[in-house]
Amino acid sequence: MNLEIITQDNTNTLFSTKFQEHYHSIKDGALNESLQKHIVPAFEHHIDKKEIKILDICFGLGYNTLSTIYYIQKNNLDINLQIYSPELDLDLIRGLSTFKYPDSFSNLKDVINELSSKLSYSSKNLNISIKNENALDYVKKLDGIGIDIVYQDAFSYRVNSELWSEEFFKDIKKTMSNNAILTTYSVARVVKNNLENSGFIIKKYKSEYTRKSLLAFNP
Repeated sequence: MNLEIITQDNTNTLFSTKFQEHYHSIKDGALNESLQKHIVPAFEHHIDKKEIKILDICFGLGYNTLSTIYYIQKNNLDINLQIYSPELDLDLIRGLSTFKYPDSFSNLKDVINELSSKLSYSSKNLNISIKNENALDYVKKLDGIGIDIVYQDAFSYRVNSELWSEEFFKDIKKTMSNNAILTTYSVARVVKNNLENSGFIIKKYKSEYTRKSLLAFNP
């Protein structure tokens, strides 16, 4: 069971009774966190890239994927986008069509409905695929695919340590292209160490709109 919560930027998220954590930061705000900790730094890094592959771990409420589309439309960017995402909670995905998203996503209703019912969406410059499976297994299947951006947005190390392990980060790294970027809200020392031990170059990131987050680069 998940409980709906209003965050600081007046956008909604859920509280997971299973993991005893919110899907997004209450203080930073659901939409604000997605945009400022993930999408903005990732697309600033790939400012001139016209084809981008994204690995969204895990899909959850879809804020990172939907914020990416919103950002591209708002900035009138000409980008071919492919998004890959694992998500174990199929009931959560099925319920997205009735979730109260921010007004910023008002023109994405068709995308949300198709993802909710089909776990995929396809249009001229956009392809999204959600797989109902464990992220640990799913990432191994993407070895060598050439991911440009990874949104590392799983529940925290405290409750979901396997998705923050050195082994998992090494598997993620194998999916990535050269000069790819990984974004994450976590600044925990164990996460930094595991990223560095996996061969990433890490950097703290601070937006004026949110608290500190972390960027990791595949050299």
